[in-house]
Amino acid sequence: MAATLLTASFVVFGAMYLAPGNPASFLLAGRSASPEALASINAQYHLDDPFLLRYLRWLGDILQGDFGRSITYRTDVSRLLADRLPITLMLITMSLAVVVAVGLLLGRIAAVRGGATDSAVLVTTTFAVGTPSFVAAVLLQGLFAVNLGWFPSSGAGDGGLGDMLWHLTLPSVALALYLIGMLARVTRSAMLEALDSDHVTVARSRGVPERQVIKRHVFRNALGTVLTTGGLVVSTLLVCTILVETAFSIGGIGQLLELSTTTKDFPTVQAISLIIVALFMIVNLIVDLLLPLVDPRVTLGTRSAAV
Repeated sequence: MAATLLTASFVVFGAMYLAPGNPASFLLAGRSASPEALASINAQYHLDDPFLLRYLRWLGDILQGDFGRSITYRTDVSRLLADRLPITLMLITMSLAVVVAVGLLLGRIAAVRGGATDSAVLVTTTFAVGTPSFVAAVLLQGLFAVNLGWFPSSGAGDGGLGDMLWHLTLPSVALALYLIGMLARVTRSAMLEALDSDHVTVARSRGVPERQVIKRHVFRNALGTVLTTGGLVVSTLLVCTILVETAFSIGGIGQLLELSTTTKDFPTVQAISLIIVALFMIVNLIVDLLLPLVDPRVTLGTRSAAV
């Protein structure tokens, strides 16, 4: 993870300098400047230093918890992140709860009941998977915020936790819609595969109640595949939150990343990108650690391969 994060930090730092434009032109806001003023700006933000020297200085500051100073907001990036990161984490948590609850339920119902119910779930999840997050955001805003007036159309609220949850309801559903369809389909496929296994047939032949068969032998065996998909779900939420936060003007790090990219705010873009990479790695590590607990066959397979 350390080696991967180090490589990612180099890519994140260097990618911004491949884009056209430079921070100095933004700081000048289109005004002409004397060579002395331009040199002062370049010296203040170390824009004239060699690339490798800038990277090593930036990496050293990151290791000390200093993400630099925002060019756009003229304040420490750490302060910007501290103000906006909780909103994004709350949005992702709410969306993940919706995805897990609805996705697992639809997938389980489709696999167990089959027939017309299975077909209805497949049609519904096809619609969900085919609807991008930003399209879902516009549709939900138009119906539930503008026409019905049930939910706010923008912002994250400023009246406490309850107000925040109310403001983030539509964004969380818009963010979760695509992933609900994906998780439901994966759950359905994994459970159908488990239903055809020999141990399920044996359990039924021994008179084990169908409810216990589904719970202990089918759903539990499918959890390994579902958990692996769950890691992809969280990673997708981290990326797609940029679109949803921008559509709803939520003010989290997703919208901050979009605005900072537009204004060439190098320190802010680099800090947020590195945080997203780190969160992605942490999520995958957690999935890898939980997978043997959910599916012991993973551990047994690893030991067999090692022998």
